[in-house]
Formats: sequence, C-alpha cells, structure tokens
Amino acid sequence: MIRDTETLNALLDSVSRFVRERLVPAENEVAETDEIPSSLVEDMKQLGLFGLTIPEAYGGLQLTMEEEARVMIELGQTSPAFRSVIGTTVGIGSQGILMDGTEAQKAQYLPRLATGELTASFALTEPESGSDSASLRTTAIRGTDGAGDHYIVNGSKRFITNAPQAGIFTLMARTDPANKGASGISAFIVDAKSPGISLGKRDKKMGQKGAHTCDVIFENCRVPAANLIGGKEGKGFYTAMKVLDKGRIHIAAVCVGVARRILADALRYAMERKQFGQPIAEFQLVQAMLADSQTELYAAECMVIDAARRRDDGLPHATEASCCKLFASEMVGRVADRGVQILGGSGYIAEHAMERFYRDVRLFRLYEGTSQIQQIVIARNMIKAAS
Repeated sequence: MIRDTETLNALLDSVSRFVRERLVPAENEVAETDEIPSSLVEDMKQLGLFGLTIPEAYGGLQLTMEEEARVMIELGQTSPAFRSVIGTTVGIGSQGILMDGTEAQKAQYLPRLATGELTASFALTEPESGSDSASLRTTAIRGTDGAGDHYIVNGSKRFITNAPQAGIFTLMARTDPANKGASGISAFIVDAKSPGISLGKRDKKMGQKGAHTCDVIFENCRVPAANLIGGKEGKGFYTAMKVLDKGRIHIAAVCVGVARRILADALRYAMERKQFGQPIAEFQLVQAMLADSQTELYAAECMVIDAARRRDDGLPHATEASCCKLFASEMVGRVADRGVQILGGSGYIAEHAMERFYRDVRLFRLYEGTSQIQQIVIARNMIKAAS
C-alpha cells in the first residue's frame, strides 16, 4: 500500500541518486578495506534510512511494507553491504520491539534507532541452532538480589550481523530450561555494553565485504527484567517468527534490486563488447540469457509487491513471504551466474563488479531462513490449509 505517491517518489529519487552518486563509486573501496566509510553512514542517517520502518511518533518514516520494498529495490542496486548497514536496525533488530514491546520499551529505544544513534542486531542463531531456531541453548534465568529484578544470560550466538557495531541486541534466550520447545524462549533488549558480553573475531566471508558478522558470547550477563520484550516470558520465538515473515519480504526486495543492477551491467557490456564484427548482444544465445534474467526479475518483483500488499492489507502472508524470498534469492543467483557468463573472462576478474556480485548474492539463499526452510514452510502451510 502506497500512502502518498508523490512523497514516496521523492524518497525513491533521493535513494536512487544517493546510490548512483555516493555508494556505487565507493564499492571498490569497501571491497578492498572491508569497511563502510563513516561519511556514508552519516549520509544514511541524514536520509532517514535507519528509521524507514519506525513509526513517525518515534521519529521514523513509518513506511508501509510496499513502500519499504520499493525503497529496498532502489538501495539494492549497489553492493549489498550498504543495505546491511541499516538492515538489522530497520528490520529484525527493531521490529521485535515495535511489534511486541511495551510502550516504555518503544519510547526508550525506537527514537534512537530511527536516527541511527543506536544500531540494533538480532541475536538468534547459535553454533548448534541455525535452521532449527527453536532448539537454541542460550539461557536467561530470572533472579533477584540487592541489584533488583534481572535475568542472568549465558550462551553464544553465531553469525550475528552488525554485532561489532551494535548498540543493542534483540536477544532470543531460553527462560524455561525445562521446556525444550518454542514456548520456553523469550525475547530481550540487551545493551551491547553490558558486562559479561564479549565478541568473537570478525568472520571472514565469501562476499559482502563491509557487512560484519561475528560471534556474541554471554557470560553471566545481567539483563534487567524490564528489558524482557513485552514483559512476558515464552513469547520470544513467536516474536522472532513474525519478524522473519516481514524480513523475508525485505530480503526478497533487496534481491530484486541487486538483480536489476547485475542485469543492467550485463546488458551494457553485451551492447559494447564486439566479437565476430558485432556486439555480442546481437547473438541469440546471449539474448536468451538476457531474456531469461529479465523474465525472472520481473516475476520476482511482482511476487515481492504482491506479498508486501498482502501484509499491508492485514491478510495472511507467511506463505507468500516464504515464496518470494525463496524465488527471489534463487533468482538473483541465476542472474549473477548468467552475468558472469555474458562477460566471459572479464566476469571472473575482480576488477569487474560482476565477480563481486556473484559472491555477494550467494548469502541471500542462506539468511532469513535457507531456501530449504522456505520450501518446508510453504509446503507445511499448503498442507495445513488443505486439511
């Protein structure tokens, strides 16, 4: 749902211009240094990108899901690492607070997240708990002493995006160790500077340089009981699943944006590169790769917008969110593969963006639920609906 077309178009134009003029020229620097220049992060704050999904009452832009998806398609047309800078704050890091937090929690944290003063990270995955997120082992045991009502957190989290920069963690931990199921898990807001928190070394990844992940270790970390999201135990897993439904549409939109950039680069190269006396774009087998990529890109974009509109309209959308995340993340991988093929040897050389994108997009099939998890979600929902 688009609330005001003129306002949205102005935002999209600003993001598109920012991508072209500021982010694309910095892609090589980020790839070489594994760092996002602080000046670009400040520019993102000024554009309001950290507050895209946070209500206006807390200083954000309060975009609908469709508006968010369209902004992500624009922002996706550069290195995915730039989107990752804001991704955990506008998405899985803040949305649990927004969806299920108390009014006091929203008032305390959302305004600072909206301005980018705080970066939020989502701490769910563990060394022994990835796709099976309900099996997490990190514990949060409640106790009282002279320091007040609190929880003591112990455990480790793995592959936590933006953990090195995080101001807060939206943490999933087991508050009822005897309950090994989803209902034993609760959600917390944890100050990243709390005693008892340590960070592992930054992960060296296949791609997406500039987007940082690492382990987060909790050793007798004291978390005030007031930081239990919603003030109720046992709701954390369900909060996480709601957040992930939204996040899957978000990631699918990013995949559409990246695929659009890859295809534009491949098309431009095909029209400029000559072999046998003519541009390679004139050869039918190259045209087939371009056409297949455009067709899949169009299909993915239609799926993303439809799923976003369903969410905005308050309709069930879990199946559609998984469908578009599954298709779009697989699609962008195929588009990147064809892009390398169209560029030939040049597509395999690091000085060309295509080589970098080929590695970068592989991650999309893994986070926010692997492709296989999406298939399971879709099929189980189908069976449930037919029963």
